[in-house]
Amino acid sequence: MKKCYSGADILLPDFTKNEPQKWAVVACDQFTSEPEYWEKAQGIVGDAPSTLNMILPEVYLEETAERIPRINETMLVYEREILNAYPDSMIYVERTQSDGTVRHGIVMAIDLEAYDYRRGADSLIRATEATVVERIPPRVAIRRNASIELPHVMLLIDDPKKTVIEPLAGANVGEVVYDFDLMLDGGHIRGTIINREYKNALSKALDELISAEAMAKKYGKDGLSPLLFAVGDGNHSLASAKAAYEEIKERVGIDAAKTHPARYALVEVVNIHDVALKFEPIYRIVTDVDCDSFISELEGYLGELSGNAEEQRIEYIYGDKSGTLIAKAPEQQLTVGTLQKFIDEYISVHPDTKVDYIHGESSVMALAKKENSVGFLFDGMEKSQLFKTVIFDGALPRKTFSMGHATDKRYYLECRKIK
Repeated sequence: MKKCYSGADILLPDFTKNEPQKWAVVACDQFTSEPEYWEKAQGIVGDAPSTLNMILPEVYLEETAERIPRINETMLVYEREILNAYPDSMIYVERTQSDGTVRHGIVMAIDLEAYDYRRGADSLIRATEATVVERIPPRVAIRRNASIELPHVMLLIDDPKKTVIEPLAGANVGEVVYDFDLMLDGGHIRGTIINREYKNALSKALDELISAEAMAKKYGKDGLSPLLFAVGDGNHSLASAKAAYEEIKERVGIDAAKTHPARYALVEVVNIHDVALKFEPIYRIVTDVDCDSFISELEGYLGELSGNAEEQRIEYIYGDKSGTLIAKAPEQQLTVGTLQKFIDEYISVHPDTKVDYIHGESSVMALAKKENSVGFLFDGMEKSQLFKTVIFDGALPRKTFSMGHATDKRYYLECRKIK
């Protein structure tokens, strides 16, 4: 099987001449309702070289037309004056998070030919949640004339025995290229170029994760299409990279596109079983609804299911009422999937009813006290369920889980030429 990953010609500043704390900034899709966060970041950066000058924080999406030309020009200047190349490299990353735990990852390139975000895809790299295609064009516009990319995409591997990334911890794997505190409570990050010996061992361990034997043992069925990487964060950014590459392929032809740098995307790969990686459920609140009728219909729906997933329990709260509904034979792997499917079908025939996605039990309980509102609580997805759900259900329901706090998201740091 052809590999869907490789080393990359990674670009980094010389941090003996440039301040790393000013260079690295958090992913553009964070703090989208808090312009003051980005104003603080700009205040810290000042006139120093920074990835902030090469991204478009989504809080400023209305300024896209004005900002993109400046971003593209800055990329060209940094290529000439700031960035140095580390050819055919992978970087081992240790990220100390806000709670003090350390997340381990590998920065590498993946082949966009092996990535498919469509529901039901059987590619080596797949989306975990439904991709909203309307969100892709604005991001493609940003990438279309960009000369370099900066990744905030995080891909997950299902490696319960911890054979791929964890052996690098504490080992002398190569040259340390950065080691510093991140701005605005982002924790600490340390990056090491992985030497040839450890790259070879890592590659072998990755390939073994998707052998027919390993797939059957982990997921309980023979003949499954191998799934190596599932998108944890940044799916719409990766989908935009794919769309931009498809544009290039159409323009230059299939043969020329085979060696075009935009065929690949820089990502960080993390083991879903890393203890620092925590999944938190995202609950539901349904509003503008006849609560008694809604619960009655949901109860009937759950009772008619005839799938083979394990029994699921859904708690509901509205006004001074509460209770638990049980799906004895659900068709979806996840409780949230079972509930979301019913909500979507209900709203399709009751268009005035709305659904919102809520973090935290206390917020759900407070919102459920409002008139014509019902809140739902359920067990969050176990990390071990993610890959199995993507394989058997095609993708997770939207807003299934949250992966870490905003300040723990990936910071832009490494770069790579795409032109």
